[in-house]
Amino acid sequence: MGGMKFYKKTLRDVPLEGKTVLVRVDYNVPLTKDGKIDDDFRIRASLPTIRYLLKDGCKLVLVAHLGRPNGIDPTLSLEPAAQRLAELLGEPVRFVDKTIGEKVRMAVKRAPRRSVTVLENTRFNDGEKANNESFARQLAKDTGAHYFVQDAFGNVHREDASMAAITLFLPSVAGLLVEKEYTTIVGAMKHPKRPLVAMLGGAKVSDKIAVIERFVENADRILIGGAMANTILAYNGVAVGVSKVEKDQKDVLDALYKKAREKVGDENIDDFLVLPIDVAVGKSTEETTRKSVMLADIADDDMCLDIGDATADKFVDIVNHAKTVVWNGPLGLAEAKPFARGSEHVAAALAANHEIESIVGGGDTADFVIHWDKKNGSSFSHVSTGGGASLELMAGEKLPGIEHLLDA
Repeated sequence: MGGMKFYKKTLRDVPLEGKTVLVRVDYNVPLTKDGKIDDDFRIRASLPTIRYLLKDGCKLVLVAHLGRPNGIDPTLSLEPAAQRLAELLGEPVRFVDKTIGEKVRMAVKRAPRRSVTVLENTRFNDGEKANNESFARQLAKDTGAHYFVQDAFGNVHREDASMAAITLFLPSVAGLLVEKEYTTIVGAMKHPKRPLVAMLGGAKVSDKIAVIERFVENADRILIGGAMANTILAYNGVAVGVSKVEKDQKDVLDALYKKAREKVGDENIDDFLVLPIDVAVGKSTEETTRKSVMLADIADDDMCLDIGDATADKFVDIVNHAKTVVWNGPLGLAEAKPFARGSEHVAAALAANHEIESIVGGGDTADFVIHWDKKNGSSFSHVSTGGGASLELMAGEKLPGIEHLLDA
């Protein structure tokens, strides 16, 4: 996997010793009802870059966004994230309740040479979402930064001011997380150890069609679960009761199956695009008991809420013969315990088999895996911090937050 070259400069390629460095991190973390951090996975993912820069004696200024505030919203302050970062780093982290302006200028000036300062939520400023150049210029000026380090992988598919416009005002390079995410994901798509198995779940075919098409080209097998499977089962004539089904996907799926048949031949299609052979059903998403039924036995008032037990065994068998597995999207309603079983079954197989390069897409899949895994996700080769970003990268799209960095 190490063979994948990154096409942009990273923090290793520029002279950062003792410099003031503006670092864009992804601290868009889930919060509990009372405003505590529910899961610090993204904060932990930023530590290698921060430690690398501190070792170089840098004065660090971190910026990030949290949630979708409308103007200033104290419940979406980054102060708790700054506190958690201080705990994880084991050293003081300063927090400034502004993103630009005099207060920021003074705080950064007073901060010691080797230090970390976190600024307030960038989205408290209208200029952030608008990719406003004067906001970005002000951010560069008030922090006195010499360089910009892009390490917010979860956000690189967005053209925000602290992702894109900022690169007009500071020499901009990738952090260690962005580099690792890119080389791992693109490496698996372009030069996988084979067989390459793609396991796709989640709610909608329409959200993932670009990725499914890409996997039809380069995967050896594609396993489909989640609510997405209902849509494809229904397309194939299975009566799926009152399950969630996307209505307007016929043309898309016609084209997809045509492409798949051209690749593997009509007789191998079901071996290549592997759909559930049984499903776990309930009467509503509130259901507390799990019942696995064969496809022919789905009742008119049933909802398919997970892959069935026989399907889970089949998926595990296929996964165990793979060398690379890319997993994007839970295989059932994983937030409901009875319907997390399919996802748990496959996660356990991946975690137990160290021969497999296992790459878990961000978003819901990463959340599921991190909460399931006693080792916080390190049972897998790579758990991505980016949902939309990892999907777009898998689909071969260009990501603005990476494109704008200096070329290697």
